[in-house]
Amino acid sequence: MAEGSKDRGGPGPAEPEEDSPNMIVYRKMEDIVTRIQDEKAGGVAIRTVKSFLSKIPSVVSGADIVQWLMKNLSIEDPAEAIHLGSLIAAHGYIFPINDHVLTLKDDGTLYRFQSPYFWPSNCWEPENTDYAIYLCKRTMQNKARLELADYEAENLARLQRAFARKWEFIFMQAEAQVKIDRKKDKAERKILDSQERAFWDVHRPVPGCVNTTEMDIRKCRREKNPHRVKKSVYGVPDDGQSQPSPVHVSSQPARKPTREDVQKEITFLNTQLDRHCMKVSKVADSLMTYTEQFLEYDPFVSAVDPSIPWITDDTTFWDLEASREPSQQRVKKWGFSLEEALKDPAGRDQFLKFLESEFSSENLRFWLAVQDMKRRPHQEVSSRAQEIWQEFLAEGAPSSINLDSHSYERTSQNLKDPGRYSYEDAQDHIFQLMKSDSYARFLRSNIYQDLLLARKKVSYTHTPRSLICTALTHSPHRSYFFYAWLAIKIKSQICDLFFMNSVKYGSF
Repeated sequence: MAEGSKDRGGPGPAEPEEDSPNMIVYRKMEDIVTRIQDEKAGGVAIRTVKSFLSKIPSVVSGADIVQWLMKNLSIEDPAEAIHLGSLIAAHGYIFPINDHVLTLKDDGTLYRFQSPYFWPSNCWEPENTDYAIYLCKRTMQNKARLELADYEAENLARLQRAFARKWEFIFMQAEAQVKIDRKKDKAERKILDSQERAFWDVHRPVPGCVNTTEMDIRKCRREKNPHRVKKSVYGVPDDGQSQPSPVHVSSQPARKPTREDVQKEITFLNTQLDRHCMKVSKVADSLMTYTEQFLEYDPFVSAVDPSIPWITDDTTFWDLEASREPSQQRVKKWGFSLEEALKDPAGRDQFLKFLESEFSSENLRFWLAVQDMKRRPHQEVSSRAQEIWQEFLAEGAPSSINLDSHSYERTSQNLKDPGRYSYEDAQDHIFQLMKSDSYARFLRSNIYQDLLLARKKVSYTHTPRSLICTALTHSPHRSYFFYAWLAIKIKSQICDLFFMNSVKYGSF
């Protein structure tokens, strides 16, 4: 198998850091790859595959690699062997020859082994100048298999803009590399081209693929030693600091924190200490309480009367929900929160009626006016904002509301350029005022309590049992009370029919 190190310029590999966690993983992977390539010791046979009008040199199939892993590493599950092989491929030790997806497949897909010159253990840290030379060289070779993909063409355009001043030098290096490659044997050149492509698939992967070098622990350690010289793939030194990668933006070099930076960090940490943190158990209890509270109001979970229109063709449920005569369930729901009361048109009317009795209806009218302004067309917002100011906040306004100084100042500043949310601070203040003061008194008031009790007394008037109430009104017989009580108590149609027959034939 051809080695790429013989024809590549530049300094030799940097001394590896054997204590690095990544280096331990690399050594294990390389040991497995070396054993797979050793045919004399029972490795996988590397062969040349004949295809239509051409030959594919130095390849193995994915199925052969999976079988070798299962046999020599005592792996029983094929999925585990495929996973291990995919991890090795993700680091560039083996790669498919037909696409850029560095994974292992248990089929006839052809793979090739990477040259040790490009192994990650050689501490490669390629520069963008190297990537620019590679892409530029690909455009010169004029072969269908070396044609740039869309993302590579975009990266080349970015690099050409970034290295505009030194692009002539990069172009000359690419030309020199092409001339050297043309002197090689055709089969050897094909192998080296695929190995070079696989190297850049690891370090500049296809968008959406995992970059195995991005979170490299070795790279993080080397950043602490800025004087260490970075190695170039093609022997081209990159003067100055490296430019941001066209695919992955490199982190900025660390600088010594100033006094202001330390002060900001202290302020941030103090703020975090003062934050109110709620325990997960309390959050779960609150969520369960909320769910149980609204359980009977979910027509998909609880049975409702009348039936919901999503199951039957009866639209009575929607009519009752939209009516101004609320059911007992709706009245009870107003007591959950002020938001629920204001959502319901009937609840909003009753709350406004209560505020009028306390001579504080201007708060709710202001809140409703701001809500209405948010939904108006854009050309009407400015004039409506001025009308609200004159009615509720201007000096001598007919319906003056009580705002704190901060909200008043913010609102007056916002009205210099009025918009839909100019009254956001004032609206929030008024809402909290109603929620903490007026709403609590509304729930204790006779208006709400009488309405709640009146709805509880409502009987089943939409069934034949309504005849029972009529009969009770006009009959002096006590037996009517017994049958009426029985019909309502057990909600039985049989009892209704028995009562109707008794009235029809004069049994009483």
